[in-house]
Order: sequence, then C-alpha cells, then structure tokens
Amino acid sequence: MNNNLLQIKIKQRLNKLGSFDYDNIECWMIQEAFNKAQLEWVRRRLHGLNALKESSEQSVTVVDDLQILLTEIELRGAEKQKYFETNSIPANYLHFVRISAKAKTECCPARSFVSIYQAEEANVDILLGDNFKQPSFEWAETFCTILGDKIRIYTDGKFTVQDSRLVYYRKPKDIQILGCTNIETGHTFTTNVECELKDDICEIIVDEAAAILAGDIESMNQYQREVQNAQRNS
Repeated sequence: MNNNLLQIKIKQRLNKLGSFDYDNIECWMIQEAFNKAQLEWVRRRLHGLNALKESSEQSVTVVDDLQILLTEIELRGAEKQKYFETNSIPANYLHFVRISAKAKTECCPARSFVSIYQAEEANVDILLGDNFKQPSFEWAETFCTILGDKIRIYTDGKFTVQDSRLVYYRKPKDIQILGCTNIETGHTFTTNVECELKDDICEIIVDEAAAILAGDIESMNQYQREVQNAQRNS
C-alpha cells in the first residue's frame, strides 16, 4: 500500500478528507500513529494477546503474517570464564526466536548444538548446578540468557563456542511520507518509505492508526468503530 493511499484511507476513516477545521490531521500525525499502530500489532501477534491466543509460529496465518520480519545474523563476541558473550544485539531486535552455534574442545572437532534454549538470568546458578540442565558437550546442549543487550551462551568452561547465529523478529520499518516533517529531527523527509507488511495487514493497521488519531482528537464514534474493525479482523 503506497503512502498516498494510506493517508486517504486514514482520513476517510476519520471523516477528515475535506476538513480544514481546528482538528485537521497533518501528515506527521498520520505517520506517527501508523508507526505506533504497526509496532503494537506486531507485538500482539508475537505475544499471543489476540482473540485466538496465538503466538509466533503457532498457526499458518501468524507465520505468513510475520515471516517478513524474521532475520538471521552472525553473532560475534568473546569467551568468558563460564560463557560466550556476544556483542550488542541489533537495535531493530524485537523478539527472540532461536540461537544456533557450534561447540569445540581441545580434543574434539567442532560440533553443532542440538539445543540452545533461552533461560532466565535469575536461574543461571541453578541451571549450572543441575546435572541434567548444565552445559554439556557430550549431549550438545546448553542454554543462553539475554543481559544488557548481549546474549550469553553458557559453557561452564567445558568448551568454546564458534559460529553462533541469532534468528529473531525485528521491528517493522517505520513509514516515511515524502515532504512530511521528521518529528525527531525537525527535518523534512525527502523519500517515501512505504509499509513493508502485506496489504491485508496494512488495512488492519490503518484502522488501528485511525483509532489512535480518533482518540487524540476525542472523536469517540470513529474511535469505537475503528477499534471494533481492528479487533474483528486481527
């Protein structure tokens, strides 16, 4: 969906196509509301707060809706006494999916982990002391945590980590409307950046963005209608 159509649809939902009164909707308001709405929509899909309680990859529909946001990157970092600590995760990181890596010891060649599961930082000492859950080169299993925007893959000093890769859901790209003001910098956007999600999803997000704007201008009839539309189609 291009940005011109997106703006027309939102103004139409708010009955503002020909409005020049005190609550006329400007392009930066549409841009901010849409970017807020699409991020909130993605987070709900990932965390299962929709009517069907589906979280990421629990249905074909959710997989299809969010596949464009799945990203894989190589992780670099440094070995510590009990874990491998990566460099800072990307700024567009939104939700953890999985991490893969290889383990190596002095006597054995590198082998891929069968399982690296995410654990709570509060349980690290308990897991390291549990014979069934502590890092194991023989069973090719270990756990990881996220702390301070860095990932720690625990080794307990038994092996070293190589070729680690992270798969995650990134944040959706913010739309940019040509000629509209960037409210963070005060400069004007010189290019269009359109919504990268599918058109059917954009239609839902248009309703959610319209609901945000309707609430801002205290237009309760439009607010209730757009909230109902977004909920019905999620």
